[in-house]
Order: sequence, then C-alpha cells, then structure tokens
Amino acid sequence: MSAPLHDPAAVAAGLIELLDPRAIEIAPDFATPATVAAFQADSSPQPGGHVFGGQVMGQAVTAVGRTVPEGRRIHSMYSYFLAPGDPAHPIRFQVDALRDGNSFSVRRVLATQPGRTRADGTTEGERTILAMTASFQEQQEGLEHQERAPEAPDPEGLPTTAQVLEGIDHPVARYWATQRPIDIRHVTDPIYLRPDPTSESPEATETQMVWMRMIAPVRAEPLLHDAILAFASDYTPFEPILRRQGLSWMTPGLRMATIDHAIWWHRHVDTNEWLLYVQRSPSASGGRGLTHGQLFDRSGDLVATVTQEGMIRVKDGS
Repeated sequence: MSAPLHDPAAVAAGLIELLDPRAIEIAPDFATPATVAAFQADSSPQPGGHVFGGQVMGQAVTAVGRTVPEGRRIHSMYSYFLAPGDPAHPIRFQVDALRDGNSFSVRRVLATQPGRTRADGTTEGERTILAMTASFQEQQEGLEHQERAPEAPDPEGLPTTAQVLEGIDHPVARYWATQRPIDIRHVTDPIYLRPDPTSESPEATETQMVWMRMIAPVRAEPLLHDAILAFASDYTPFEPILRRQGLSWMTPGLRMATIDHAIWWHRHVDTNEWLLYVQRSPSASGGRGLTHGQLFDRSGDLVATVTQEGMIRVKDGS
C-alpha cells in the first residue's frame, strides 16, 4: 500500500486494497486434507522495515471470511504471532475448514513466507508467521445485555495524531502523522513522545481511551469492515502497559512484540464511524504484558472485546 503524503483518501483506499488478499492455487505440498483455499497478499511499508501485525490479522480475517457460507459473520478470532514478517516477500494464507455446522463455521489459517536467505543465496523452507483460528455465525436472535461506554469527550474536539506530532522530524512520527489509515485521537494524554504525567499514580493511569475510525470514508463490503477492525485493534494495546510503567514509545531501549491477540465481535460496525477503544493492563510480569480492551460505538453500545499479550522489555542501562 503506497499513497502520496497528506492524502487521506488515497491512504484509506490503499488499506482496502491491502486487506483483500487475492486467491491463488493451493500448493499440494503444503495443503492438509482440510485445506479449502489459499490467498496471497503484499505488505505495506513500515518504519523499521517490519510488517505490522494488524495488517496480517486483517488479511487473515478476509481470507477466512471468503470461505464460509454466505450470511455468516466473524464473531471471534485468536491469533498467535510466531515470527516477524518480511515486507520484501508476499504473505500466503492457507485456510483449513475445521467445521461447518447449522449456524457456525470454524476456520484455521496459517500465514507463511519464504524462510531466511542462507549465505549461499538459497532460502529455507516456508515459515509460519501467524496462526489464526476464527469462528463465524449466522445472524440469530438471543439473550441481550452489555456494558455501556464510559463518559468521554467527543472526538471532534480532540487533537489528531498529526497535530500532536507536528514539527517532530522523525521517520516514525512522520509515518504516524501522514500514512496511518486509522484516525486515532487520544482521550487520555498521548504517550508518543513522553510518559503519561500522571504515571506516578497507578489509579490515574489504570484506563486509556482513544477514538478511532478510518482516516477517510471508504466503501467496502461488511467483511472488510471486520478486517479493518482487526487491523485497527492492534495499534494501541501496548500503550496501557507503557502508561502504567511511566514509559513512552520513545523510551530508549524499549522492545515490544505481540505474542497473541484475540477479538470477540458482539456487533458489527461501519469503521467509517467513530469507535471508542477503552483499554487497561491488568498484569505485566516475566517480560510480558497483558491488555484488555473494549470497543464502543458512538451510541455507547459495546461492539467488540480485545485481549492481547505481548513481549515488552527495556534493555538494561537504557
């Protein structure tokens, strides 16, 4: 996905193209008896030369969604991040059908890339960078209750990422300000550049809230809006951990990587509309941190729940 700087419509359109893998032939030497489809997708350039985990999750959601009976929407998914992705190589998605019941379908997808290049120029075999299991359900009636969104200021009155990072001459800051396809506006103080000033008080930093939506309106099928939600949900889960620890994205020696990420869709939304992402970190230990998030729509309805665990470390002496 590439787009001119400061062109939100082009950036948003690029995300739709990015999250829609193209169907390819199933490789016989890699297929299982349950394999029903295979897809391939490219990666969006990122600062530091890595593949954004939310991108791979979003592409995997679309891939599995292309294989279920019509009328079934994703209601849950669980992903393990097994290896960093290489943006120089396309990503292949192999989809296995685990179950098709009267109202539920379960799929497994493996995202793979060629292995590392050896000194003699040859490459190792395929390596799996992500493994996801996802469940889909027909729309049905049933019992209803939900938590409601907490009080939060309207997003229109909050600064954009570009405004927060204005004047910062750094490649990551420029990318966040101009090339991210999701408009992220912090209710709690942003910690891009400096720690939360209230980090001395655990109670004050217990909860983080951000508003999110597409950076510009897009026309897309419902499946792609589900994929966009998965993509966007991966932007800020580390921040509640950093906030509680008195750290920022710019802390020297900081190293982070997602281990696993789960989403439950309670209601399906149009990601052109604002979503309030309420996050907290109940635990950090053993070099890992856990975060729990809830996504609410503008009317206050709970639309999704997100849980993520990541590796998070600060090098000694930094």
